[in-house]
Amino acid sequence: MASPTNKRILIIEDEPDIVRGLKDALEFEGYRVLSSGKGAEGVQLARSDAPDCIVLDLMLPDGNGYDFCQQLRHQNALVPILMLTARSQESDKIRGLESGADDYVTKPFSVGELLARIRALFRRMSRLSEEAASERFRVGKVEVDAKTHTLLRRGQSLSLSFYEVELLKLLHERANQPVSRDEILDKIWGVDCNPTNRTVDNFIVKLRKKVEERPDKPKHILTVYGFGYKLVP
Repeated sequence: MASPTNKRILIIEDEPDIVRGLKDALEFEGYRVLSSGKGAEGVQLARSDAPDCIVLDLMLPDGNGYDFCQQLRHQNALVPILMLTARSQESDKIRGLESGADDYVTKPFSVGELLARIRALFRRMSRLSEEAASERFRVGKVEVDAKTHTLLRRGQSLSLSFYEVELLKLLHERANQPVSRDEILDKIWGVDCNPTNRTVDNFIVKLRKKVEERPDKPKHILTVYGFGYKLVP
């Protein structure tokens, strides 16, 4: 894992006071900071400058943060994205995660909490890099490559998010055994992210669309009602 001084963080936020405060705090910690007040410009910066982490505001003057998050995730499946949102509804947070965000912070927030979450994201990415150095496994007719975050199906390569890979890996490690939602939340999201059981369910739905021949009648990612899920490879 490189030291923070080698890492660049892109802030996409249109409130100058927030940008200024975050920039000062991040640079004090040794990070290099890029910033943009508009989503479209931020997406272009992410493409040209390849930041190591992106802090993305949900409400931007030129569009919806969910849409920009999807664009960022489409062009880079691995970069950690932390979403800033003034919306505290569970449905909004779930939508943010489903759009490709790895974590979220609700405004108003403390700079200390945001820095801690960024460090946690980097730790997770480092762990993934170490553990997935050569991990490949099959689920039915699909081949999963955890190192490259890709899934090969009928000759077509599909990208997987960090959490999709981690969820598949956990279920594969416990193949044919039920894994509870609580264990999935604890081992993959951890206590800091405050996710919910619906978060797990929504990621399972997304994975079934990529893995199963018929997502409405799954043969590999099965629901264990009232408990959790199990993988039948």
